[in-house]
Amino acid sequence: MDLFTGVGVALVTLLDDDGGVDVAATGSLAAELAGRGMRAVLACGTTGEAGVLSDAERVAVIRAVRDAVPPGIQVLAGTGATTPARAAELTAVAAAAGADAVLAWPPPGSADLAGYYAALGRAAPGLPVLAYHIPWVSAPGVPVGALASLPIAGLKDSSGDPDRLLAEIAHYPGRTYVGSSALLALAGPLGGTGAILAVANAEPELCIAAFAGDAAAQRMLTDVHLAVREGGVPALKRILAGQRGTVPLSRV
Repeated sequence: MDLFTGVGVALVTLLDDDGGVDVAATGSLAAELAGRGMRAVLACGTTGEAGVLSDAERVAVIRAVRDAVPPGIQVLAGTGATTPARAAELTAVAAAAGADAVLAWPPPGSADLAGYYAALGRAAPGLPVLAYHIPWVSAPGVPVGALASLPIAGLKDSSGDPDRLLAEIAHYPGRTYVGSSALLALAGPLGGTGAILAVANAEPELCIAAFAGDAAAQRMLTDVHLAVREGGVPALKRILAGQRGTVPLSRV
């Protein structure tokens, strides 16, 4: 499968007033964002609070998103875990639930990145696997120099490091997706494949414009970017509650 280009959303998992997963509302949000130009939806990633979802909740969310968005919009699933065995299990579950690709950070301190990503590929044959560089979750992350040797379809880089992003786009031949909404007007014009963004839950059109090189759109993202950077998923859910009337509860 040829993975998407352009901007995708790292989808929040919406909760109900009792703190349970609101599968219908989450699917509805995914459908709306697809209609507003998102080329892919990442379900059960770090923004989706995957670490505090049960396996049954993960399956329900992935299936709801796949059912909600058109066939041409790719559904990715987060499957990173603290052990290779758990990540492989989550990858197989995501494939069975209808994911088109998976995104996985490596276990912290992992010394065998090639073996880890190969195991994920075996867990879901034919499903593209994206590496995920997010060093505050999984230190030290995925070195730029290792990328070309890994059995992956590409990388999402959420470090927010412009020097690293330049090195990836210039020297890594695979797909590079930026995860920081601060770097969109850099990543797109330089030739990055796309973006997978938490902020796109709230401002999809501005994210698309910024990735296309619109400096004004990049500046207009400043306040929401900084709010989410400082406050994480709870802050993003409060922003969405103000926009859409959704429940602002989170589990993190």
